[in-house]
Amino acid sequence: MSTTVLICDDSKLARRQLARSLPEDWDIKVEFALDGVDCIKQIKLIQPEILFLDLNMPEMDGYEVLIAMKEQGLNILTVVVSGDIQPSAHQRVLELGAIDFIQKPCSAEKLAHIIEHHGIKDKAMRERLSHSLGEQVDPDVRDIYQELTNVAMGQAGDLLARLLKVFVELPIPNVNILEVNELDMALQSIDNNAATSGVCQGFIGGGVSGEALLLLNDSSFKEIASLMNYDGELNDKVELELLMDISNILIGAILTGLSKQLDMSFSQGHPIVLGQHRDVSDLVKSNKSRWQRTLAIEISYGIENHDINCDLMLLFTEDSLKTLKFKVAYLLED
Repeated sequence: MSTTVLICDDSKLARRQLARSLPEDWDIKVEFALDGVDCIKQIKLIQPEILFLDLNMPEMDGYEVLIAMKEQGLNILTVVVSGDIQPSAHQRVLELGAIDFIQKPCSAEKLAHIIEHHGIKDKAMRERLSHSLGEQVDPDVRDIYQELTNVAMGQAGDLLARLLKVFVELPIPNVNILEVNELDMALQSIDNNAATSGVCQGFIGGGVSGEALLLLNDSSFKEIASLMNYDGELNDKVELELLMDISNILIGAILTGLSKQLDMSFSQGHPIVLGQHRDVSDLVKSNKSRWQRTLAIEISYGIENHDINCDLMLLFTEDSLKTLKFKVAYLLED
């Protein structure tokens, strides 16, 4: 049976170009939506499996379509196709549920790569991806995860602030359930144009397990060394020591903070260096086989008045979700 594909763009030319760029060997039935309002109507009417969505449209733009799809439980595999190439636009559509982002003009080669990368020609893979899109974190549970993380990262930030004698800027944690391909994209969106060094550390306890992943932008080392009163030559060995110091503080403190609030103890494995001075994609690709479906909590630390950027991700395994929900259930009781 043919796969129904919906192309939504207010430009007739853009719709036709995209349709012509789809793989010729793909058994599909292509339908069109003229704008965002029409898109929602068409999704309900024809129930497509895949949506190619423009962002800039009248009446209802692509962002609003993604929000409406979430609110109405319309779990369609969505690839955004847009001329808006701002990193914030890319990140926002992923957070709203799109599986990928393609810049206009979109070539047949780009489309083929995206389709192959996500395996969406395969029905079983599409069903698995659609299942993951439909199972979002319950808003009340998300609030609890964020509050627990707020407390724990505050403790970690306090230790870092005392060590470096600075003001640590604390963000709102980002909480999502992610499939491996979505996690890969989320990780690669972390300043993938800059050289990065990374450490990961496993943890386990009380039916919960996962990994903590710390990524430090290489431009941060000089300022960290200065704040720690190190005036010698910076080389790979020194930078590795600084990276391990920061990771020990942040990972250790945040896991301790979470374990106290969840009333469970975590045993931590030995930290593993993912690499130094490399693209994020290179750092994480060897671990993708371990990172399947995860509860991902992302924290981006910043230091006021200093060019120091540090991202910490807690990746809880799928098997941990039931235990975590049980642990936080009592906090939801009236």
